Amino acid sequence: MADNRADTRVSMRTPLARVKGLGAAGHGVEHWWIHRVTAVSNVPLIIAFVIIVAALAGSSYQDAIAIISHPLIAIILILAVISVTNHMRLGMQIVIEDYVHDKGYKIAALIANNFYAVIVAVACLYAILKVSLGRILV
Repeated sequence: MADNRADTRVSMRTPLARVKGLGAAGHGVEHWWIHRVTAVSNVPLIIAFVIIVAALAGSSYQDAIAIISHPLIAIILILAVISVTNHMRLGMQIVIEDYVHDKGYKIAALIANNFYAVIVAVACLYAILKVSLGRILV
């Protein structure tokens, strides 16, 4: 015999939170998915990076500049920098959120983590763009 009573469970989530799919922390699964997507994208990008670095071994400075100046190589390196630094930032954010309990230290650490990731990414991107566009601009 089937029970035809309505579900009487009470949800503590607001209707907006149910629609957005947000969990208790307000992040939902978006953070988890982005971390997994960057992890998966890092695999071919790091393999390509290692191949590029191996190809540069023993090359002269001019040959190395010529290789890095190739548009496909520059794009692969740019994508690798963006994916790796974003993955690094998200991974450190998880560690900070889980293990830093003082609210002030946590906020300071999260801000420092974001600034560090941006500084590393900008420095790498600047170097790649300077080398790859240097032949065009000079």
